Amino acid sequence: MVSLSRALMCVAVALLCPLVMAQGYANKFDPQRDASKDLAAAQTQAKATGKRVMVDVGGEWCRWCRMLDQLIASQPQIRAFIDTHYVWVKLSYSAENKNAAVLSKWPKTRGYPYLLVLDGDGRLLHAQGVHGLEIETENEADEDYDPARVMAFLKRHALTPNAPIMPVQRK
Repeated sequence: MVSLSRALMCVAVALLCPLVMAQGYANKFDPQRDASKDLAAAQTQAKATGKRVMVDVGGEWCRWCRMLDQLIASQPQIRAFIDTHYVWVKLSYSAENKNAAVLSKWPKTRGYPYLLVLDGDGRLLHAQGVHGLEIETENEADEDYDPARVMAFLKRHALTPNAPIMPVQRK
């Protein structure tokens, strides 16, 4: 009976939560979206699928936000790990919509993108900017994310932290 109710919950999530896609990291930051509804849908999906919620706070105006999206898109191992362990939600912070009501529940953002890891009940487990996920270099032209550091961050905060990490490719 428990497995049947879990299966029904998964079907309900798939049908009722089209706002949150498994590949939310591929979406754009949209100031018109209802962040509260997106978060509620992500939490429901995370609970039903045994995942964590990753809230990606930023905007299309943010170069580092776009760079993170590009890194994820270019790294099949990172994409697969995210799809397996997270429900990714983009929360727009922009001149059009600062999403102040939603963001006021969490620590003040310190730069963008700002990543918040939540459990399926919406409890904040971790919050951090992307400092420390970059490639260490003296050359400003080499500014980018380090795939290995991004993967280590994702693994550290996944619900099943001992999941194997596949090697990532440097750009």
